[in-house]
Amino acid sequence: MSKIKSPGLLLFVLIAISGSVTAQDVSTFLKGQPLPPPRATPAAWLLELNKADSVIDVGIAVATFLPNTRLDWHHHPGGQVLIFTDGTGYYQERGKPKQIVRKGDVIKCLPGVEHWHGASVESGVTYIAASPGKKGPTVWLDKVTDEQYRSAVN
Repeated sequence: MSKIKSPGLLLFVLIAISGSVTAQDVSTFLKGQPLPPPRATPAAWLLELNKADSVIDVGIAVATFLPNTRLDWHHHPGGQVLIFTDGTGYYQERGKPKQIVRKGDVIKCLPGVEHWHGASVESGVTYIAASPGKKGPTVWLDKVTDEQYRSAVN
């Protein structure tokens, strides 16, 4: 059996026992690292849960977006699965209509398909992302324009 190293979980347990830090402090820490512009505009965080390696070739991360935040157009050489866990957001593949995504939705981003995703104008969104590592990292493309982001949802 392999131990999962989770400093976020350990910190949460220690804080819960001590009672010296608020829930807001914990949730902020558990957001992970800020995604710097230009990849995410205006504000998003990424918490890596599992880095793909030679044994388990799946990278798993939690992404948290403030309202009105979106990623640039991009694609994943090995594809990606998004599991939405909170809030309301958008997902759009190049050349297709924008979709609304909500807590409980699962999106399969097929390998090499250009797309973007992010929070809605009114709500933040959180999702778990799983991607194979051996196929290569995310390929970042052009910015999602304000017109694309605010376009009607079908």
